[in-house]
Amino acid sequence: MNTKMKIIISIAIFVVAFVGVLLLYNNLSSNFEPDNLADTTSQSTDAKNDNNKNDENVDYSAPDFVVENENGSEVTLSGFFGKPIVLNMWASWCSPCKQEMPFFEEAYKENEDIQFMMVNMTSGDSKGDAKKLIEEQGYTFPVFYDTDGMAASVYGASSLPMTIFIDENGDLVTYAVGALNKEQLQQGIDMIK
Repeated sequence: MNTKMKIIISIAIFVVAFVGVLLLYNNLSSNFEPDNLADTTSQSTDAKNDNNKNDENVDYSAPDFVVENENGSEVTLSGFFGKPIVLNMWASWCSPCKQEMPFFEEAYKENEDIQFMMVNMTSGDSKGDAKKLIEEQGYTFPVFYDTDGMAASVYGASSLPMTIFIDENGDLVTYAVGALNKEQLQQGIDMIK
């Protein structure tokens, strides 16, 4: 095979591979955009419906964990059951986390009937850096610290930020991985009210 033919075949293979990767990326990214909140409400409703005997053993309870509050005292997620909960996992080094924080602060101030748990992934962050960020920005939402990585492990938070919406019964309703904008956060809140 001559050199020209090898170059043409190599370029053709590269173009086909590039187009394939581009199509795969576009397909996957549209499935994992943060505005695509996972919709578990229809499953939750079916599981709780007495007429649906096949799903009645499905458990949508939010897994419990222990974190520290700002005073260093241990707090459990289940201690807040009875109120809807917005659980957000973040780190001070995470740019998308910092981008969405103003929306959480605003939502916190507007929704006194909802418990906000802004859980810093302290096992992979510095508690000092986290406190500094919160103080510098003047955030007033409640901050908790996952010092041993228990919350991150229980919820599989391998990518930050991660937000989980839990109803007043302690059942998981929906979640999002990635930064939320104001409308997406409100959509999740509306699902747990």
